Amino acid sequence: MDRRKLIALLGAGALVARFDAFAQPQGKVRRIGYLSAPTRASVERAHDEFMRVLRDRGWVVGKNLVVEYRWADGQVERLPGLAAELVRQKVELIVAPAGSAALAARDATKTIPVVMIFPSDPVATGLVASLRRPGGNVTGTSFAPGSEIFGKQLQILKEALPQTTRVAFMSNPTEFGSTLQMKEVEAAARALNMQLLRVDARGPGDLAKAFAAIAKERAEALVVSRDSTFLAHREKVAEYALKARLPTMFSFRENVEAGGLMGYSVNMTDFISHAAGYVDKILRGAKPEDLPVELPTQFEFVINVKTARTLGIKFPNSILLRADKTIE
Repeated sequence: MDRRKLIALLGAGALVARFDAFAQPQGKVRRIGYLSAPTRASVERAHDEFMRVLRDRGWVVGKNLVVEYRWADGQVERLPGLAAELVRQKVELIVAPAGSAALAARDATKTIPVVMIFPSDPVATGLVASLRRPGGNVTGTSFAPGSEIFGKQLQILKEALPQTTRVAFMSNPTEFGSTLQMKEVEAAARALNMQLLRVDARGPGDLAKAFAAIAKERAEALVVSRDSTFLAHREKVAEYALKARLPTMFSFRENVEAGGLMGYSVNMTDFISHAAGYVDKILRGAKPEDLPVELPTQFEFVINVKTARTLGIKFPNSILLRADKTIE
């Protein structure tokens, strides 16, 4: 064999070896934690995508990966205790979907890496020093730009229901980032000359009172904040809204599938899968402080046509043509 062929063969072998090392991580079984505010059922699609991407990168549960799950089931006050449990389990990394989970994980440990998924503004809320250089043990993806999302939601409501001027905004004041979300939606409403009514609900037990307040103030539509509480109890929220014959706008497709009218936001399934890339890099040796926070690039608009018919709403063609998905 001549010298050129030998060098080419050795080079190709080295590339294959490096690819195999990336595809199939070697060594001990790695243990990570998954700390989530809503119920597992409410985020099943996104969670399955997250695990699929990990498998594609060589991390397989039962082979070289163990996942310790902790679900708060919509009760955000449980998150600090659940985060402490994961620390005691000596996990190597904590995945934290939602700002409330990321904050609980960050407060529970300053050394275990935390991969956050879509908190509202991780810089303003102190999770990271900056998007480019997180600086601590937390990195991942962020739900920002929040104000642009709320502005788009209100614009869509205005186009779909031109007579709408009074809009209620439901949030959970105990959820991480609720104050920031309120400021964002207030700014968006002012820009569109819409009156905004704030209604608080800390859990399913507060929904009856919240919808009674909405009816009393004669709100013509409802925007629901992107809180894990309303995701976990999405069927109940949709039930109350339908009973009140109230058009709704959500930040998660799952809320629309449960009976909400419309949803506009980040494509959660697509975006949560990006977090798996952070897990992969950190397990392979990268440091969280060196991994820039990723912002969303893909958004989706979803309409529940069945709910529209129930409410007697006929959407303009411009709205129907804009929808990425319609639910019958």
